[in-house]
Amino acid sequence: MRILTVHELTKHIKTLVEKDHLLVNVWVKGEISNFKAHSSGHLYFTLKDDLSCVKVVMFRSKSRLVPFQPQNGMAVTVRGYVSVFERDGTYQLYAEGLDPDGTGALYLAFEQLKKRLEQEGLFDRRHKKSLPLLPRRIGIVTSPTGAAIRDMLQIIGRRWPGREIMLVPVPVQGEAAPQAVAGGIKLLNQVGGVDLIITGRGGGALEELWTFNTEIVARSIFHSRIPVISAVGHETDTTIADFVADVRAATPSAAAEIAVPDRKDMARYIRTLKTRLGRAVDEKLAASKRRIESCLLNRVFTSPLNAICGVGQQSLDQLESRLRQAMYGILERAGSHFAVLAGRLNTLSPLATLSRGYCICATLDRNRVISDAASVEIGEQLSLLLHQGRLEVVVGKKSVT
Repeated sequence: MRILTVHELTKHIKTLVEKDHLLVNVWVKGEISNFKAHSSGHLYFTLKDDLSCVKVVMFRSKSRLVPFQPQNGMAVTVRGYVSVFERDGTYQLYAEGLDPDGTGALYLAFEQLKKRLEQEGLFDRRHKKSLPLLPRRIGIVTSPTGAAIRDMLQIIGRRWPGREIMLVPVPVQGEAAPQAVAGGIKLLNQVGGVDLIITGRGGGALEELWTFNTEIVARSIFHSRIPVISAVGHETDTTIADFVADVRAATPSAAAEIAVPDRKDMARYIRTLKTRLGRAVDEKLAASKRRIESCLLNRVFTSPLNAICGVGQQSLDQLESRLRQAMYGILERAGSHFAVLAGRLNTLSPLATLSRGYCICATLDRNRVISDAASVEIGEQLSLLLHQGRLEVVVGKKSVT
């Protein structure tokens, strides 16, 4: 018996496995664990049940076609083939298709994206923009050959003729459709002069409407500076675009009706406003006339001198009376204070001292008051100031103590 190398043994087993017709195209059901999405785009995970497990590899060329995000614990059915990974000597299931077990793949992808965008706030009412009452230019992002565009153009032309329509023709189905629709919305925001955007398509199955359930379209609607109406499918169809858009229309036809008012209805509305405005003006004029008449009957206008000056004169009289009282009070308090000061001054006055028999002795020229007997000589003439009158005397004798 020939001795084999490990590589030869592994390669032989791989050849046997790959020749087994059952393992060339196999469907395997199980639960995902150890899931890892590599930066290269490849997916690696383990598929297990209660008794066994198998490693699964899904290359980028296949994984990019999976509409939902695989997660640990998710029950799935994997379609692929079995082969041997020679480096580790283990067999692996190479996945070519992946479906959630019991739930459609598109429906699961729809729910996953809806939940994620809702958590990010893309559906919040506070982000919704108001639609213009009468847009001058309407941008439509849809297929140029579908029934949806024909219906919208017909309805807009009937309801309000002359509106400028800017059509951005895009595919609404297929692998390139999401990028095209998102690019059309972005283009209308860059062009300028567009007041409103309508994007959508006619009805169909979930697969046919899937373009409007993609993240790139949802984010392009959310980041649009121009209000967006989502008009996808029939009334019962609901897409991610409907949740993100500023307004959701049940059908493309309904979107056209929302976009512009009916000219006849607007004319009736304007006539109603005109009537209401005329009535309001008449009522305002009548009320103003009554007010003027009432003012003219007022005493201010009938007797303006008495009404204006009478009150002023009374106030003036009151002020004059208060001023007099204040002046009398001030004079009375000043007189009392003056009397007190005069009494104090009289007590200290030299005249009061002279009245009691004293005199003031000074030199004859009155330049010096004599307060010391030693400062005068015998025979010197002096002046004596009495309470009444003055005396001139000659010193005949002096006594110094």
